[in-house]
Amino acid sequence: MTHQLSFVTKALFASLLLCTPVFAQEPGGQFKLWDKDQDGKLTRDELPEFLRPLFDQIDTNKDGSISPEENQQFIRRRNQNQPLRGPRIPDTIKAELDIPYAATDNPRQRLDLFLPKSPKSDKPLPVVAFIHGGGWKGGDKRAVFGAVIPLVESGEYAGVSIGYRLTGEAIWPAQIYDCKAAVRWLRANAKKYNFDPDRIGVTGGSAGGHLVAMLGTSGGISALEGNLGENTGISSNVACVVDQFGPADLLTMGERYNRAESPVGKLIGGPVPENKDKARDASPTTFVSSDDPPFLMIHGTNDQVVPFSQSEELLAALRKAGVEAVLIPVEGGGHGNFGTPETSERMRLFFDKHLLGKEVSISPQPITAGPPTRPKG
Repeated sequence: MTHQLSFVTKALFASLLLCTPVFAQEPGGQFKLWDKDQDGKLTRDELPEFLRPLFDQIDTNKDGSISPEENQQFIRRRNQNQPLRGPRIPDTIKAELDIPYAATDNPRQRLDLFLPKSPKSDKPLPVVAFIHGGGWKGGDKRAVFGAVIPLVESGEYAGVSIGYRLTGEAIWPAQIYDCKAAVRWLRANAKKYNFDPDRIGVTGGSAGGHLVAMLGTSGGISALEGNLGENTGISSNVACVVDQFGPADLLTMGERYNRAESPVGKLIGGPVPENKDKARDASPTTFVSSDDPPFLMIHGTNDQVVPFSQSEELLAALRKAGVEAVLIPVEGGGHGNFGTPETSERMRLFFDKHLLGKEVSISPQPITAGPPTRPKG
């Protein structure tokens, strides 16, 4: 590994932590994992170092701790389209923010585009598009700024962050309609921005992982294309997918996700047992076929939000169809925040292979999670 790649990988690892929702939105999630003394609240010291700058935003009553109620209030503020503060955009990157991709004035149907001011080649750049998580009901495209920037700074990639409608506004399939409209916009505007329309890769974590997996498996499925935007005659296919701990089969997520008030229930508009067809139509495993693009999946074996078995199911379906697919287990890892740069290094190698054509291999060997409360970058 060159010194430059190592630097980019470390920077990407540090910033990828910001893609994980601040706290898991389900009982027993990240809030409880970080509550070391189990007193039902979080102190500044209990937060991971990379989240401590947000402490004063979350601690609204200024009592020196974060309660579950303040946690939920913070999540609701995110749901109301108040973006997190992202890192400063370096002077080496040209950014165009809040570009409408669906020919609407909806602030959720916009994307942020990042281009290197000094690309390594005059040839059209491949694109890596990031889709944020948040249980389909929260999150913001600005939360992935930090993950996009290191790839673009390398001079070898253009980067994109895609926003989409949340379940408080619209239920499935609105979310995949939005994501596909964004990919069509990228392809339609490739010449303008000098990127390669045939080399568009996608990645996302949690709900974003689900959406990028859907982009990968549902290419050409007319019922999931929608008619948004001015580029409906253009393909929404992608060249490769990095699915980070995303749901794959909404029928097998577990009992707590079957309820109408769960994230899955809110996505499909009702309890899963009463809406099995909708849940099936919103599952990446449903649409797996032999012409799907290569997949890389990264998932913590101790994920208490999205079961590790979800990625195992998707891996089995892809391999049965003859699709190139790799699943990297993060031993002891939870719902993101894996505490090791090895995950982002393998992700970068995957994009180098499938978007840059580099002769590299991606090891499927498990990675051991590091301490989640002391990430290093």
